[in-house]
Amino acid sequence: MSLKTVLSRSLWVWSQGGSVLRSTRERTLSTCCGEKHGCGITKAQSCDSSACPAVEPQPRAPSGVNKKPDEPVGAPGVSGVRGRSYFTNAAPTDQKSLLWAKYHDMKRLVHELIPPGACSVLNPSAIYSNNEVSLAEVDIYGFDYDYTLALYSNALHTMIYNAARGFLIDHFKYPQGIYKYDYIPNFAARGLHYDIQKGLFMKIDAFHYIQPGTVYRGLSPVPDEEVLQLYGGTFHIPLEQDSGFYGKGPKVKQFMDIFSIPEMTLLAAANDFFITNEIDYDPVHLFKDVTEAVGMVHLKGYMYKWIMQDLDKYILRGEETEAVLNKLVDHGKKLFLITNSPFAFVDKGMTHMVGKDWRDFFDVVIVQADKPHFFTDCIKPFRRQDNDGALRWDKIKSLEKGEIYKQGNLFDFLRLTGWRGSKVLYFGDHLYSDLADLTLRHGWRTGAIVPELEQETRIVSTSQYSTTLTWMQALTGLLERMQTNQDPGAREVLQEWQQEREELRLMTKNLFNPHFGSIFRTCHNPTYFSRRLCRFSDLYMASISCLLNYDVSYTFYPRRTPLQHEAPLWMDQLCTGCRKTPHLEEMAQIR
Repeated sequence: MSLKTVLSRSLWVWSQGGSVLRSTRERTLSTCCGEKHGCGITKAQSCDSSACPAVEPQPRAPSGVNKKPDEPVGAPGVSGVRGRSYFTNAAPTDQKSLLWAKYHDMKRLVHELIPPGACSVLNPSAIYSNNEVSLAEVDIYGFDYDYTLALYSNALHTMIYNAARGFLIDHFKYPQGIYKYDYIPNFAARGLHYDIQKGLFMKIDAFHYIQPGTVYRGLSPVPDEEVLQLYGGTFHIPLEQDSGFYGKGPKVKQFMDIFSIPEMTLLAAANDFFITNEIDYDPVHLFKDVTEAVGMVHLKGYMYKWIMQDLDKYILRGEETEAVLNKLVDHGKKLFLITNSPFAFVDKGMTHMVGKDWRDFFDVVIVQADKPHFFTDCIKPFRRQDNDGALRWDKIKSLEKGEIYKQGNLFDFLRLTGWRGSKVLYFGDHLYSDLADLTLRHGWRTGAIVPELEQETRIVSTSQYSTTLTWMQALTGLLERMQTNQDPGAREVLQEWQQEREELRLMTKNLFNPHFGSIFRTCHNPTYFSRRLCRFSDLYMASISCLLNYDVSYTFYPRRTPLQHEAPLWMDQLCTGCRKTPHLEEMAQIR
């Protein structure tokens, strides 16, 4: 049994009120009676920890005094007094002392039993599964292009922001002062919601609740008290106001596209300009104009032009894309491409990454598909397109390898190819436009490309995060166990624990993004983004290059994490879903 499993079971047993394992230093913890004590209870009898304590608390330091702990116990940032390890056989004399004894015992248990590098098994090149998927059953692989086959550098976001800001000022006649707001790379995060009428960015969890501390008006945070006033005394966003199926509700929009990060930043900057200069404006008009300004960058082809002029600057890890395509074709898999981008742009990028014969990899290539309508409507027919961009007038009776097709719809695609069900695996970055309809309506397997996963996995793997999170969970268990204690002194202790728990929450949030935290989690719940990710994707990964780590017959098993009413008998995350599987050596050779 691994040390981490021992820790998990120890914390669980503690939360249930049972005995706790001896620590590595063979110290008896206060909730365990092994021999007869002064209370007269022996090991053959049940022993309530409150009746037979074995730890005396260390006196608390005066308020405002921060003393460095004698040893690095507990989470980073917790005061030295809380972090000090102390042990004695003297019994606490009151409930307040008893609670602090339990506190120090639990902190010691966390510090001594958590193994070094507890999360080092996590690998940013791993593929994670929401559903069981056997690649041996997958014969056809489909791909989006932007942020799937082609990953882009952050320099592109700056260009999109600057161009859209120029359109907002020059075309829509917004004040010149907005030019002073440069792009802020780390302000926005994917998956945020935006209240169009109130001009507020916010992070919403899977249950439609706003996470406190993540509401921004312009570039400034909105106090939680004001948020409650704005939303009728609750942090809940009703379903009828929240984003619809494609993230576009009547009052609230969810930004799910990676390309939307510059748009969110421009919205925040423009709002901030009007607010700080006390200029009256309508947030609804601002939202509409910023959306159109960003759309002009794409419609006028500026983004395509920038990338095509400097492919090395904007396209990342193209050699890994070539390795993935080679691997799949060598194993007899059929490939197809469905993208909203125009052929000239795709051809330039694929030639840069794969070579001028890139179309030989694909059995079907479809450009300017107009997703998500491609997956839902059966109106637009396929049209054949020549290499020079000219459209043919002949009726499409089959989809042939080596040809380029424009528009079309999925219903004709299924009829002409016969590619149906779980033998098809399609990869894309947009949960709504790329994946939702395929998994819900057509039963394809889906893989979500989440580039942010690479950085977030590295943060989760740090000792600072794992130690802080483990102690926060242990402290939460103590709060849950002891909350019924009505002693006045004990209530003061519980309030201090609640405050420390909030500090730990803020600490873990700021490790990801100081404004909005992780795109996957709120304080304790999954985010709305995570909810959609689990619903619409069978697999998710940082890039398609992660496929190089797995054999084409590999089976992905999702973790059987315990439900709330189930006992955490086995930490199967140590076995499945988190480790790189080095069946092949392509990744090592590429990097």
